[in-house]
Amino acid sequence: MSEAFLEILLLQIRNYIPNFTNMNIKRELSLKVKEALEKYPVVAITGPRQSGKTTLCQMLKPQFTYVNLEDISLRSFAKEDPKGFLETYKGGVIIDEIQYVPDLFSYLQVYTDKRKKNGEYIITGSQNFLMLENVSQSLAGRVALFNLLPLSIKELKSAKYVFDNWEEYALNGSFPRKWVNNIASTDFYENYVRTYVERDVRLIKNITNLDAFQKFIHLLAGRTGQLFNQSSIGNEIGVDNKTVNAWMNLLEASFIAFRLKPYYNNFNKRIVKTPKVYFYDTGLFAYLLGIRNIQDINIHFAKGQLFENFIILEKIKQAWNSKSHDNFYFWRDSTGNEIDLLIERGKQLIALEIKSGKTITSDFFNGLINFTKDKTGIKPYLIYGGNEVQKRSHFTALGFNELQKI
Repeated sequence: MSEAFLEILLLQIRNYIPNFTNMNIKRELSLKVKEALEKYPVVAITGPRQSGKTTLCQMLKPQFTYVNLEDISLRSFAKEDPKGFLETYKGGVIIDEIQYVPDLFSYLQVYTDKRKKNGEYIITGSQNFLMLENVSQSLAGRVALFNLLPLSIKELKSAKYVFDNWEEYALNGSFPRKWVNNIASTDFYENYVRTYVERDVRLIKNITNLDAFQKFIHLLAGRTGQLFNQSSIGNEIGVDNKTVNAWMNLLEASFIAFRLKPYYNNFNKRIVKTPKVYFYDTGLFAYLLGIRNIQDINIHFAKGQLFENFIILEKIKQAWNSKSHDNFYFWRDSTGNEIDLLIERGKQLIALEIKSGKTITSDFFNGLINFTKDKTGIKPYLIYGGNEVQKRSHFTALGFNELQKI
């Protein structure tokens, strides 16, 4: 075999195989996943499409055999002969998009119990509810479960994507491939919506009225940070409450959007108990609202909601990446007094008021003043769109880049 032929062959291989070196952004979740591989036979990683699940797995275990069940032939093999499939792929395997063959979960239980080998399988899925249901039924006690969201600010900074304004982060979103390949937001999210948002949810549930569903997603973006009013949304797009709730469940299952629950422990009955809606990626949220650049953000009605979504999402990423047990809520009473984010950390309650403005004004603290009045044991913070840290007599104001301090 000639050297010239070998060079051509290697070039073709490099062009065929994804260049994971270029995607090598250090993920905060890596350490926790490594630890779990030493203690459990199966590690499961869920998260949105393109959040970096496959890349993380292959970076942690490059020697593992990689199997993607989006491949029709492999999926057929796993469905028709699950025993033969697991006999073929064992001793260190990454099984991508395992939710396509739910029967595999039961067979994994039998085979891992028989072999008693930790760290043998890493399974991934981009449909959260289906994964959780099958994991809880078949692999309870045998699996460590992780959620991997797109990149956090800390991860972006570690890869030298550093900005002194929050708008740049929020507008571009957090998907690794978009940053690494420098894809324009409009191009990336147009393809993302067509390829993943519409396709994935239709795989979970047969949606006959795609136009109404598309309108629902855009309408939801316009109501981000607001109470999830099923009746109002349904009336606007011409579907019933049951359909609206089912569609919202689909978006949550696919890590597109989520509902933030209200906090009403130890409070009176005048507290709002309807959840709010947010998106798992602010770039997608901005795209759905037609926001294309920073100038658009500054004049858009949803600027405050975009920043609020951005901050809440960052805190969720921090918690999931560190495997902390923080719980997240908002608080609002019947008269409209509100706290944007409450973090329940053990017995500690942390209150965050979120303001997009870059200059702190006294009215930024009104919500915190009202909420903390006559209450003890609460840590109150103002998170705002600037960069300075300010210590006030009763509150601490942190710029968006200082969230790791909470």
